[in-house]
Amino acid sequence: MLQEADAAGIEALKRRLRARTKIEVVRSALDLLEQTAERAARVARWRRAAGMVAAQSRTVLKEFQRHSRLRRLD
Repeated sequence: MLQEADAAGIEALKRRLRARTKIEVVRSALDLLEQTAERAARVARWRRAAGMVAAQSRTVLKEFQRHSRLRRLD
């Protein structure tokens, strides 16, 4: 069950969002929360993947820098 303050907040959002029902407001909030959770999980996967290949990436980058055309311009 909702507390009075929560019900009042949902009602205020219902007016601001021009939603027809309270459940429409709650579903919108759940959708946004789910998107936020998915994004956080995706960022965590990216960080983990970047950490796994960081050493190899540094090695390849150093190898490319040895053959850089910018160094040959001097």
